[in-house]
Amino acid sequence: MKRLLAAGALVLAGLVPVAAQQAADPQNTVFLDTKDGRITIRLRPDLAPKHVEQIKALTKRGFYNGVVFHRVIDGFMAQTGDPTGTGTGKSDLPNIPAEFSQTQYKRGSVGMARSQSPDSANSQFFICYDGCGPLTGQYTLFGEVVSGMDVVDKIKKGNQAANGMVSNPDKIVKMQLAADAK
Repeated sequence: MKRLLAAGALVLAGLVPVAAQQAADPQNTVFLDTKDGRITIRLRPDLAPKHVEQIKALTKRGFYNGVVFHRVIDGFMAQTGDPTGTGTGKSDLPNIPAEFSQTQYKRGSVGMARSQSPDSANSQFFICYDGCGPLTGQYTLFGEVVSGMDVVDKIKKGNQAANGMVSNPDKIVKMQLAADAK
């Protein structure tokens, strides 16, 4: 009977996606709510511990609440985290040194935006649709969407200029750590 139960547990564990199993750590899971629903992001301190700590610190402050997706490029990514909405703003925390890895960027990867300087990441981040593979090793990957890519796909592309900036963009309604969720 014990063997049968153990075998059943293994079969059931195999039915739950790996990403969902890994998202169970509430200290390293972020809920990002938009008008269209919730995006659940598993943070990856194993890849980028300093970036994860900065994101968590800003999230706990409520920094991201109400911040717009200021740059949305169809088929590539949606970028947010700039309190000015211009693509040039940042938080009052220090910039973070690059933590590049060879973990492949793919659909649902979450990475830190930066300027030309590799050590200029601060508060802005992006969620990949597709086509982010060339960013591998060039931008710090710190998380992955484990549920809610359908919500990411609905982020308003809006009236988009050639530079990818969006007028009247969608925004983060609320962003919180799963451990702090109410």
